[in-house]
Amino acid sequence: MSRMATLPANKRLQLASGRFNRPLAERIAGHLGVELLDPNTANFANGEIHCRFEESIRGGDLFIIQTHCNSDAGSLNDALMEQMIMVDAAKRASAKRITVVMPFYGYARQDRKSSGREPITARLVANLFETAGAKRLLSVDLHSGQIQGFFNGPVDHLTAMPVLVDYLRQFGDDLVIVSPDTGRVKVAARYANALHAGLAFVYKQRRKEEMNSVEALALVGEVEGKTCVLIDDMIDTAGTMVAAAEQLTRAGAARVLAAATHAVLSGPAIERLKNSVIEKVVVTDTLPLTPDKQIDKIEQLSVAGIIADAIRAVFEDSSVSEIFDGQNQS
Repeated sequence: MSRMATLPANKRLQLASGRFNRPLAERIAGHLGVELLDPNTANFANGEIHCRFEESIRGGDLFIIQTHCNSDAGSLNDALMEQMIMVDAAKRASAKRITVVMPFYGYARQDRKSSGREPITARLVANLFETAGAKRLLSVDLHSGQIQGFFNGPVDHLTAMPVLVDYLRQFGDDLVIVSPDTGRVKVAARYANALHAGLAFVYKQRRKEEMNSVEALALVGEVEGKTCVLIDDMIDTAGTMVAAAEQLTRAGAARVLAAATHAVLSGPAIERLKNSVIEKVVVTDTLPLTPDKQIDKIEQLSVAGIIADAIRAVFEDSSVSEIFDGQNQS
């Protein structure tokens, strides 16, 4: 494989990756037929991060891939900082355009003030990347569409929906797509339309005094005897999914499946899923699945092809939304 793809006028597509979820970056590079540049990221003895690109990126159209998560390489905050340092290095090395590719956008849930004296950290993250030198952002299934407006430049909002829909077709025609809360009904409706399935949702209320605590209240929709698929953008502690699945079972659902783009799976999530009525949990590789999270119930699909197609479209100055028939716009 060559280290760069060329178009007329000597446009150069270049990819680089940090140390967090590098296997996904390698799969993206494979789809594009290029090799990842080596940014030589490393930590000094005091924990500070350093990088130096091994080869010239002057005049290149550079895409810097990094998912924001905890891993053996460090914390989610380390992942963010490492990507920003790579952007700064690329800017100072005269890359023509720098696109930040973040399959999972760190701090995306802090997208508004829900009470006084709180930050809007999702906006802060966008500001930091802009200051570092990023000209464009690319992410998958943002927690809320408004994040696209936090960055003063183009934002390509991709969706894992084509991958998940293709997988879910195997479960037949008698499906009901279920949103685990009212805020995701619009997304669930798009899945229901694509699968020609029914639609239901669970009304829930969070306990303000307890973080990551959810109290499921009521089910709206007909699910008796149906195969129900819970759809969400992420599974964190799995409290929402498990509570919603129990509601569906009590309402007479024949089977309960769950599908989500981002497998955060923190704290008690794995134990909760193991002991739940959920038969299968389908996630994507926007976040890596560590060995302790690789249980029989969980199946991981890849979004590398979708991200690669979007990168190619950006590089060739063609439409990204056409890849998804406009289904990525909200």
